[in-house]
Amino acid sequence: MYTLVRRYIKTAIGFLALGLAIGGWMIARRELYDRFPSSYVVSAHTHAIFVGFVMMMILGVALWLFPRPDKEDTRYRPVLVEWAYWLLAIGTAGRVAGELLRTVSGATALRVAVLVFGAGQIGGLLLFFHAMWSRIRPLGSRAREEKGERF
Repeated sequence: MYTLVRRYIKTAIGFLALGLAIGGWMIARRELYDRFPSSYVVSAHTHAIFVGFVMMMILGVALWLFPRPDKEDTRYRPVLVEWAYWLLAIGTAGRVAGELLRTVSGATALRVAVLVFGAGQIGGLLLFFHAMWSRIRPLGSRAREEKGERF
């Protein structure tokens, strides 16, 4: 497992811890003080878990397991996968922080920041799959299918 794969997976675990902490805080406030979370806190929790943990974990494992780029593949560029990581990691962290801050402020700058960080998440995910597209190809399965094997 190489460095970028480990970075994706370890970042995913960090977002899981953050999402669990937010979830624990939400349930404690609800059960102890009868205070239900705002939609901003729910959004922060959801983005930490689903984008930060689930998507980062999926992307890291995909990067690790997908076939290596073909020798003639000029489209695959590892730097794009690196950029995708930073867009997604910073976008998700900023989105979670921004959503939590929205519970105490409606400042225009904060609203714009949440929007920008959300765009970073979208861009990171799209860039990752654009970069990986040429690695989504058959290897041994094509030969087995030609022999009549069904999956």
